Amino acid sequence: MNAPDRTLHTPGEGAATVRDASELAAWEMIRTLVGFDTTSRDSNLALIDWVRDYLAGFGIASTLTFDDDRRKANLFATLPARDGNATTGGIVLSGHTDVVPVDGQPWDTDPFVATQRGDRVHGRGVTDMKSYSATGLALVPLFLERPLARPLHFALSYDEEVGCVGVRRLIADLPARGIAPAGCIVGEPTGMRLVVAHKGKKSWRCRVRGHEAHSSLTPRGVNAVQIACEIVAHIAAMARRFRDGSRRDEAYDVPYTTLHVGTIRGGTALNIVPRDCEFVFEVRHLPFDDPDALFAEIRDYAQTFVPAMRAVAADAHIAFDALSTMPGFDTQDGSAIADLGHELCCAAGAGKVSFGTEASLFHGASIPTVICGPGHIEQAHQPNEWVTLEQLAQCETFMRRLAARLQSA
Repeated sequence: MNAPDRTLHTPGEGAATVRDASELAAWEMIRTLVGFDTTSRDSNLALIDWVRDYLAGFGIASTLTFDDDRRKANLFATLPARDGNATTGGIVLSGHTDVVPVDGQPWDTDPFVATQRGDRVHGRGVTDMKSYSATGLALVPLFLERPLARPLHFALSYDEEVGCVGVRRLIADLPARGIAPAGCIVGEPTGMRLVVAHKGKKSWRCRVRGHEAHSSLTPRGVNAVQIACEIVAHIAAMARRFRDGSRRDEAYDVPYTTLHVGTIRGGTALNIVPRDCEFVFEVRHLPFDDPDALFAEIRDYAQTFVPAMRAVAADAHIAFDALSTMPGFDTQDGSAIADLGHELCCAAGAGKVSFGTEASLFHGASIPTVICGPGHIEQAHQPNEWVTLEQLAQCETFMRRLAARLQSA
């Protein structure tokens, strides 16, 4: 792909009214990044190599950390402070490069071409979350024009959508290189409102092994599907318990702990008692609810079926596999990084969200972190994913304010 025009548009520092995407300083960069198909199952190296070369054109070196197969990589690059400091006290702009699949979704436009329709831009990743990274990268000339008192770092990661896999290696590499940022801003879609906390998440697979029989002889079989459905129904009852309970935090968009079953499969034919069934489920929990205790309740309930199952078939069983863990985090409004976020954001107030992000991993590595980015989570992962021009303009204002703040810090 051709490099974007590096001419810097310079509208006022306030949030501008934009009627056409071409008025955005980041428009060509957004088009470029969206143009790379970086679905999580595929490599992201074409995008990473392009960004590395783009930054090198400004004399900015990048460090890559690869996955085991060297098919994917994280990128970390630093704009040093005017005194040469490139390691301490800076701010990280963090975004993931991978996107979810478009398979089977009814798109009205090419998902890998950023397309304006009215006041919206459509394309896979325009909300989640290439527009944020594109805006920061497009404004590199502005950051370089204003000698920074503190360094600015760009962090681009792989495989966020499948468990925040890549960023763990990026974060682990920072102390070895002597890099100690003062804070991080993760650009997940928040409507350009400051977010200071998100829920934690744990997920599991439940596998039920029953015993096959002809459906006319059901007592001689162990119906794995029906037993799995009993457990699913128990999970649903637990979810209602939290929905109707008193332990809530109204700052969250969903103010209580949630439980959810995502997929279930089992059985081979109507006239066969099914031997196998499995389903996957998750807990998205508030800080004061213990996901392991909730899992133990589900596991213990499941085990109540086992004696009757084994009375029919000795090898019948129920097993659970842990799938993923995403810690929650809470930076606390009033912290230094939250105060910086308030200075930069166009929207007032601070919120908390139910979806997980890489913010918890930066936070867990003693890098104070907040979340703020263009678009809304409701627009992510959908066919015809979109973000408004207003949100993109607000993101540019955010970055311009950050440039001014880092110049004076």
